[in-house]
Amino acid sequence: MSILYIVIGLVLLVLGGNWLLKAAVGLSLKLNIPKIVIGMTVVSFATSAPELIVSIKSALDGATGLAVGNVIGSNIANIALVLAITIILSPIDVQKSFYKTDWPVMMFASLLLYVFIVNDKTIQTYEGVILFITLIAFLVYLLRFQKQAVVDEMPEDDEELPLFKVVLFLALGGLGLWGGSELLIDGAKTLAKGLGVSDAVIGVTVVSVGTSIPELAASVIAVMKKEKAISLGNLIGSNVFNILAVLGITAMITPVEVKPDSLSLITKDIYWMLAISFAVLPLVFIPKGMRLGWRDGVLLLITYVVFVYLAIS
Repeated sequence: MSILYIVIGLVLLVLGGNWLLKAAVGLSLKLNIPKIVIGMTVVSFATSAPELIVSIKSALDGATGLAVGNVIGSNIANIALVLAITIILSPIDVQKSFYKTDWPVMMFASLLLYVFIVNDKTIQTYEGVILFITLIAFLVYLLRFQKQAVVDEMPEDDEELPLFKVVLFLALGGLGLWGGSELLIDGAKTLAKGLGVSDAVIGVTVVSVGTSIPELAASVIAVMKKEKAISLGNLIGSNVFNILAVLGITAMITPVEVKPDSLSLITKDIYWMLAISFAVLPLVFIPKGMRLGWRDGVLLLITYVVFVYLAIS
């Protein structure tokens, strides 16, 4: 049964990623907005939905530490795993607005989380409000001023869709990614338990990677369809959404506290998140300027393997 769940989950992820990509391209053309903006807003919100659902449910159940762990683990996986696989498959050429706007906002959100949580081990309600207001300000800026941050390789292949089809593909894509990731996580958990793998290993691998699977599906399909702006925008945007929207909304509902049994989140994991987020910038310039290539992907992937090894050892 677990194998069947995994297969159906993968099929739904591929279909969901395709539908979401169609909606994103259609919306970009209809509104005349750069694709990276659609990637950082509409696609990011759709692929961050699993983190939002898990975090709010965890907080309401009293497991607020899981909400923080979910976001930190997912942000690490988005860059060191998902972006790594994406650029190993195909390099991404970036423009100036990547390091002028997109990357700085991701780093600002990451540092804001660090400041709010490290000293008192809690994201207070008013801090959640600050995170959410920062998100609104960022979205307003994006929609008004953001330029293209990634070279569009095949603009002539873009297909304009009527509005009802854009909405339909958006809904189907979001549902496909969510349902697919749920089935894949359930199947992988059951399979891992059947093989005698411990809960700690399952938590740091299956669950943290699991909530990043929608980003992975959307990004890989976007790269295969030559829509790299949507791919990179989705990953940077998802990390921003995870902190400002997921933890912001969760903290507005109830303060998010890191319990004593989860202190490694603020003594180790958050520093991994900051370092990996920061590392994207020098990788854009080294070894070849304004490009993320397969060597950068291999380096990020090795970093992720080291992180997982240290987390479970």
